[in-house]
Formats: sequence, C-alpha cells, structure tokens
Amino acid sequence: MLQFGPIAFAQPWLLAALIALPALWWLVKVTPPAPKRQRFPAVTLLLGLRPKEETPARTPLWLVLLRLLAAALIILGLAQPVLNPGQALYGGGPLMLVVDDGWAAARDWPARLRSAEEVLNNAEREGRDVVLLRTAREPGGEPPAASRRMSAAEARRQLEGWSPKPWPPDHRAALDALAPLAFQSAVHAVWLSDGLNNQGRMELAEELQSLGRLDVIRDRAGAMPRLLLPPDNTGTGLEIVLRRAETEPADLAVVVARGADKRILESLPVRFEEGEAEASATMILPAEMANRIATLEIENERTAGAKVLIDERWRRRPVGLLDQGAVDTPQPFLDELYYLNRALSPYAELRRGGIRELLDRQLAVLAVPDAARLPEGSDEELDAWVRRGGLLLRFAGPRLAREGGDSLLPVTLRQGGRTLGGTMTWGEPAHLAPFAPGSPFAGLDLPADVTVERQVLAEPSLDLAEKTWARLADGTPLVTAERRGDGWLVLFHTSSNREWTNLPLSGLFVEMLRRVVQLSQGVRGDTAASGPLPPLGTMDAFGRLGEPAPNVFPLDVSDLAAGAAGEELQAEVTPRNPPGIYGDDSFRVALNLAPSVERFAQARTWPQGVSVGFYARSTESALGPWLLAGALLLGCIDLLIALALRGLLPTGRRQATGTVGMLALAAFVVCTGGEARAQGDDSFALRATLETRLAYVLTGIPEVDRVSEQGLTGLTEVLTRRSAVEPGSPIGVNVNADELAFFPLLYWPITPEQRQPTSYAVEQLNGYMRNFGTILFDLRE
Repeated sequence: MLQFGPIAFAQPWLLAALIALPALWWLVKVTPPAPKRQRFPAVTLLLGLRPKEETPARTPLWLVLLRLLAAALIILGLAQPVLNPGQALYGGGPLMLVVDDGWAAARDWPARLRSAEEVLNNAEREGRDVVLLRTAREPGGEPPAASRRMSAAEARRQLEGWSPKPWPPDHRAALDALAPLAFQSAVHAVWLSDGLNNQGRMELAEELQSLGRLDVIRDRAGAMPRLLLPPDNTGTGLEIVLRRAETEPADLAVVVARGADKRILESLPVRFEEGEAEASATMILPAEMANRIATLEIENERTAGAKVLIDERWRRRPVGLLDQGAVDTPQPFLDELYYLNRALSPYAELRRGGIRELLDRQLAVLAVPDAARLPEGSDEELDAWVRRGGLLLRFAGPRLAREGGDSLLPVTLRQGGRTLGGTMTWGEPAHLAPFAPGSPFAGLDLPADVTVERQVLAEPSLDLAEKTWARLADGTPLVTAERRGDGWLVLFHTSSNREWTNLPLSGLFVEMLRRVVQLSQGVRGDTAASGPLPPLGTMDAFGRLGEPAPNVFPLDVSDLAAGAAGEELQAEVTPRNPPGIYGDDSFRVALNLAPSVERFAQARTWPQGVSVGFYARSTESALGPWLLAGALLLGCIDLLIALALRGLLPTGRRQATGTVGMLALAAFVVCTGGEARAQGDDSFALRATLETRLAYVLTGIPEVDRVSEQGLTGLTEVLTRRSAVEPGSPIGVNVNADELAFFPLLYWPITPEQRQPTSYAVEQLNGYMRNFGTILFDLRE
C-alpha cells in the first residue's frame, strides 16, 4: 500500500498506467489527413448544400484535456485510493483480532463491529491473513479457541455472524487458547476490549504483546456499561443499587420498572456522586403496583447487566393462617383470624388450613393465633422449617397466658396475663412507645387512640432488649423476635382480635404485619423435593428475554442459598446457566447476571508499550467508486459533445429526456455498483462458480462452523465416490451478504446466538428457494 499524506492506494502498481497519458495525448490530438482537392465543373451544383455529418479538421484542446482527465480518473479509481486510511500493520505475520464478546460488549456492539471492519480492511489491503479469537466461553461451556488462518474477507463474513454473550469473558481461558499457536514472524494483535479489569487481563495482554505488537481499543469515558443489582425489599419499598466501572464524573441514571406487558410502572433517577462507584435510591410503590413489576432496567442501556428479572421473592408472599377447622362463628369480629385475613389480604397470598396442609405447600409466613394449638410432635418439624428460612408469627391470648410458652417462642413467657385497664382495675390501658430506630417498625406513625388492655409478659433476660421490636409506654415488650437459623420467630404479646387491644382495628396493625411479612424470604424451593429447575426463558447479552436454547442446563437448586427478603440467589451465571427464569408454573426463580460479576472496575493500566485507542466512527473513505463515477460522467459528456459535433444529438424533448435519463442511470449504477464491488469479494464468486460446491451458513461459532465444514466435506467425498458429480470443497456463506444462487444445497445449523436475518437476507432466501434451491435446517436437538 502506497500512501501520500491522507490518501493511500491499495493497488499502487496501477498508477504506472499514468505514464501512458502522453501517448494518449498524441492519439486524441492526431489530425486526419487533409482531403485531396480535385476541380470539377459540376461541383458548382452542390454549392450551398450542408452535409449531415461533419468531421472537424482538428481536435480542440479542451476536448483533449477532457479525455485525458477521464483516463486519469479511471487509472486512479482502479488503484483503489483510500482517504484517511487506517494504521499500517506491524510485522510480516498475520493479524490477530481478539474480541471481548461478553455481556459488557453489548452496550455498543455496532461500534466494535465497525472497528473490526476497519482493521480487517487494513489486513485485506496488505494481503495479511487473519486469526480470530473471542474471549467469552461458548454457550455449551467450551473455552475460547483461536480460529485457523483465513483471509480478511472470510474473517469479515464470520464476524458478521457474531453476537455478544450474556456472561463475562474468560481471559484466562483465552490465554490458554494462544498456547498452541505458532507464528513464523511478528504478529500485529488488535484487542477490542470491553474496558473492564477482568481476571487474567494483564496476563493476556502481555502474551499478545510478546507476539509482536498489541493495540487495544476500548470505550471512551462515559460510555462504559453499568450494573443494576437485584433490589432489596426494605419494607417500605425497593432499594435500587447501581454500580459503574468509572468513578468520575458525577452521573445520573434512570431505573425503569416494567410490568409483564412491557408497560412502564415507575421510573426512578439514581445519581452517582463524583468519585463514587455505587449509588442507591428507594423506589416506593403501592403493594398492588409493586407486585406487577416483572423487570427493572437502566433506561437507554441494552445489556444483560442493566436488567433485573423479578420473581416471587419481590412480590406477594404466601402466608398461611393456621386454622383448627372450627365452625364459622356467628360473631366474626371475635374471630382471631378475621383481623389477620383483613390486614394481610391486600398484599399477601393467604392460605388457610391445618398445619400439615400448610407445610406441604410453598410458604413464607405461618401465622398462628392464640386459639390455634400446635399439634403434638410438630415442634421439630416447625423448627426445621423456620431454620430453612420460614417466619413463624404468633399471637398471645388467654391460652398462652394460662399454659405458658413452648420452644417456638422468641422469649420465655410468664404464666398469667397482665391486665392494664378495665372495670375491675384502677389502671388505664397502655399506649405504645415510639419505635426504636433499629426496629423493622421504625418510621411508622403511632395513632393516639391505640391502646393495649392486656398482654403476656416476657421473663427478663440479658438479650430481651435486643429481641424487642415494639414496647408499651412503660417499657414492657409488645413485639419480640428471634433469629433462628435463616428464619424468624415473631411474637405479638397481645391478641390478634379486639379481646385484649384495639390495635387490630387500626391501620398501624396492617403496616406492622406488612413489615413483618416483608422480612420473610418469600418462596424458596426444597432441594430434596424440587430437583433441578428447568429453564423457562433466558436472556441474551442485550437484555432480551426469549426461548431457552437447547444447550441450556437446568438450574441445580442445591446452588441456591437462603437469604433475606429480596436477596439474589447465590447461583452463578455460567454458559450452561445463562441469566433468565428457571422453574415451572408453581415455582419460578429469576437468575440475574449482576451478582456473578465479581470484578467490576475500569481497566486503567496496560503493559508498557501497548497502544490504547477508543471506539469511534471510521474516517476512512474509499475514493475509487467516486473517481470511476467521475470518469463515467466525463465519458458521457464527451459522447454528447461528439454527437453534437456530428449533428446526431436528438433535438426533440422526449428523445433528449430519454438520453439524459439513461446517462443518469448509468452514473448511479457505477456509484452504487462500485461501492458494492469495494465491499464485496470477487474471489468468493470465482470459488463458488468454477466448481460445484456445497455450502453451509456461518454461525460465528468456531465449533459449530467446524462441524458443518467437516460434515459437508464427508458428504462431498461420498458424492465423488458414488456419483458422477465431482464437487469442490464446501464453502461457508453469510446469508446477509453472500450470493446464494451459486450453490445447489445450503446447510443451515440453527443456534440461539444467531442474529435475525436482515430483510435483504430474507428476500435472497426466498428467491433461492423459488429457483429450486434446497436448504437443510438443522435444529441441533
């Protein structure tokens, strides 16, 4: 490639044709021989007649220069000049193109494709082979593998079939993929980086630099991806936490809550302060609307890390009401379950029944009124259920006051109830004390008319203050709780009906119960009973939820760990378990990407000597098509001049319009066709037509493409042995760019990573089948 300032020529040897311009000058300037004069008397009869065709005696100088300029434009256009060409490649070996195709690359994947296209154009102009390496593992879990050496045109076709993957890259595995490679000369490596400080990044960079030269291209400041963590249910709303890789400057992100129908339910601005990598805010919604949330996502950011799927853990929790099966009382206001049902039904899924019936189903909270006696022998089973994450909510009353406590209470109780007011006492009913800051009830307003007339007292102990969530005005505990295993034991030291207090008649009772239920874990599967959870839908790197691929494995519930309400399950996102929804109609789990991203920080340092650039729109422009179009235009002008000098130019309006239209159409064909020729590859058409070949669709996955090539190679050998057909080796095609009419059979392996065909590809496939082409679709199941 020859370069003069901002212009370079891909075929500089064609410029030697400019030497022939003087000879062309002589040819176009030559004058025809003068006519011989012969006097003939009758010639006077022809005087005044003007011939239809006239030949000039001498070619005008301006016409000579016009033709020379057209010839020069043709020579320059065929030399393929390029304005602002990319940097020349280093060394004499192949180009090594390394692409980070993890989830973070999805934010601006087209920018990476444009940068790769520019690098491949440089390699094509210099005639360099290309080796491709993607750093993310394949969907089946296979480690990254370097491709074979190929032409830049073939690498471009493979690159068009690539798409990012919804999990982080594995730079350590990519480093191992370099070990089998052996190059005879220095290699120019270009790394399209996601800009994150992933494990093994420096080691991979040092190894690539040792091959020859390494150029790193990354995102500019402010263009790096952000992470949205699963929200935490605080009791009053959803606490939204965002992380960013860069800490400067201050920034503002908007988190959008969407329902299952994609409608926006709420939006929340979250501000990053300067120097901070994490920001949080609380989204407050009514319970009915919060239960409709299906996804949370960062506005205008299309990555799997910027989207969170919401499951039952953030929605209405199943609450069981222990019922002894008594006949309905004619006075429902005296029933203990009546008030619990009215208070919990707006935001919880209520289930009513016996202890065995309730524990056999998915349950987050078990509410036990005073009148409901726990069956004998159920203490151990209930204790195990609580330790696995259940919340046992109990209420005191005459029975507990009379019989005392048991092992499923947070504190030891005194026998006998405490009467604070009534007709037989001198005291007054007690009011509630303000809730302590560390209590789950902190922030709730205390109505002045809420009083307690009777309660069950707790025995004094050293840890009684720590277990107390609510007190009366005199300091005696009203609500106590104890953490047991992963669950909770919660006791209201008064009744759940109007018998001992008017608390159930107030809105405070509803809010207190709501806070208690929100402390529960929600639904959690039983590992022994549920087994692996099949995938219901998986998310791609762009955050789009779709059908799971055949190579997605069920989620092993043994990987799920219990946590507080709204916490993310501790199952890791892997190529076998991409982010998505797992389970069945009765139990679903959302597996999100953000908790699996261990190191989320900007890569600030690189090995010394590495050139670091940024993704940007290419300033490179091919001038060849425009020069050829100019030459054609000058040729058309020359033709019009010649016709005019000979008197053959149409004079009618219709004829003149037709001539101008044909010339304009020819110029358009040259401009568009020249661009197509600049982008296309004539060698592909030659390979496809000189021999009969079978073809397979390039998926961009090296393993799949290798299997396709080997399978069609075997089929080609069978055809050669058993028929008169002698086909050539199979060839890979890109349905979005390559011509398909050359091939009698097209094999298409279907993979979930493939992008949707473009409208041009759909039209081309329909035309291929209309002309009796055969396509074999392989679902790979």
